[in-house]
Amino acid sequence: MIRLLGAVLLMAAAQDASPAGNWKWSVERNGETIESKLALKLDGDKLTGTFTGRDGKETPIAEASFKDGEVKFQISRDRNGETVVVKYSGKISGDTITGKSEVGDRSRDWKAERVK
Repeated sequence: MIRLLGAVLLMAAAQDASPAGNWKWSVERNGETIESKLALKLDGDKLTGTFTGRDGKETPIAEASFKDGEVKFQISRDRNGETVVVKYSGKISGDTITGKSEVGDRSRDWKAERVK
């Protein structure tokens, strides 16, 4: 009985730590609130998904991974004819991902909440 309960609790914890699902967050820049959305799928150990930014355009994520509760991915966006790569990393805790986004030598904190 105790083993069964332990197995159930481990499965529930693993499911809670899964990045699969829809996430959103917002940031304030120059007095404007910018909302971002992230849709993630986990198939075995393969992480895929799409990012949607303020322009409403869906962009596939690349270089995506999920290991030990940490999610990593990057997106490439065209900005004024130039490709900009943004790298994201974050740790999942329940329904929250907290981490950093990096563009070149700039780094910012980001915190996403799971959409239920």
